[in-house]
Amino acid sequence: MAPQGRLLIRGGRVVNDDFSLVADVLVEDGVVRALGQDLLPPGDAPQGLRILDATGKLVLPGGIDTHTHMQFPFMGSQSVDDFYQGTKAALAGGTTMIIDFAIPQKGSSLIEAFETWRSWADPKVCCDYSLHVAVTWWSDKVKEEMKTLAQDKGVNSFKMFMAYKGLYMLQDEQMYAAFSRCKEIGAIAQVHAENGDLIVEGAKKMLALGITGPEGHELCRPEAVEAEATLRAITIASVVNCPLYVVHVMSKSAAKVVADARREGKVVYGEPIAAGLGTDGTHHWSKEWHHAAHHVMGPPLRPDPSTPGFLMNLLAKRISAKTHHQAVNFNIFEGMVCHGVPLVTISRGRVVYEAGVFNVSAGDGKFIPRKPFAEYIYNRIKQRDQTCTPTPVQRAPYKGEVFTLKPRKMEEDDRAGTRVQGHS
Repeated sequence: MAPQGRLLIRGGRVVNDDFSLVADVLVEDGVVRALGQDLLPPGDAPQGLRILDATGKLVLPGGIDTHTHMQFPFMGSQSVDDFYQGTKAALAGGTTMIIDFAIPQKGSSLIEAFETWRSWADPKVCCDYSLHVAVTWWSDKVKEEMKTLAQDKGVNSFKMFMAYKGLYMLQDEQMYAAFSRCKEIGAIAQVHAENGDLIVEGAKKMLALGITGPEGHELCRPEAVEAEATLRAITIASVVNCPLYVVHVMSKSAAKVVADARREGKVVYGEPIAAGLGTDGTHHWSKEWHHAAHHVMGPPLRPDPSTPGFLMNLLAKRISAKTHHQAVNFNIFEGMVCHGVPLVTISRGRVVYEAGVFNVSAGDGKFIPRKPFAEYIYNRIKQRDQTCTPTPVQRAPYKGEVFTLKPRKMEEDDRAGTRVQGHS
């Protein structure tokens, strides 16, 4: 997609992460060149300049969705949105970049998985994208491939699973090794935080009770299973002093664990997702199988409706599967009302979505490499290394008597004269 020559967004309220002001924005060749008042006098429109009137509207940076799974093959199924349909829907929501996950099977090459996902995405994406890579097993080969991905392939985040036993799940010592490698190469460790062993036992219990419907999904992996794994992952990351990103925090218990760790100065981030904010797990108990199954995800939506209900009270435009531009024919937010809907989306300097109409083609998006040792994260890691690294106590050399200690059983055998020296 060639960038549009020149674009002027006039009179909108430009909203940044720390301030907002009414201003014009001049975009040339896909780059913001100027921000200020009255960049172009009214009535003066040079040839090749498109003017968008944003009076009374907000002008926001394009969103970055850090957690997507497009055309993801999983346990005999595949996510319904491919990289074309999924990124097209993203643009309709004001998202101009996604970060998807390349997830190798246990024992498979991380680099080959990365290249596979690139081959799926490059010809289809309508917006820019990048990739996380999952570490689903551990070996010296995995360790070296992580370095190659970080240095040569533009990957600076690796995801570890504490669930899906026998498929993706790592043990604690493997997570320690993976977190240590992330720190060495300047990457961010991510975790799917659920206790995989307890989930397996919980599933056995539900099946024994004859519970085979969608409600069993939540019942075999309650909040405590998520909160325990979240605390364990944070503990391991803190010992290593590796930055940690906990994906899809779905419960109040897990969120509290993350919040407490952040108050203690640990470099950890918790990720909320739209489903966890906009709906809840009470739908798992619907009498209609189709409706209940639509709400299954892992970790599961929680039955407590208070947090999403509070957040959704702030919104005001009706959401429907009829207008969401995704491949599925249902929407878990069906009928909810929100305000703050994107009217125009600009990507690479071009208007790609306006008033419900797309102007974009498959392959218009590009892969965005991400550098290791991101300053925002690793400056804090460096500070913690400087202030929290243990140091030995300085003592004078010991000059006293040295004793050789024996285990109690050996002492008893020696006194009794019965110590066995060998076998004949």
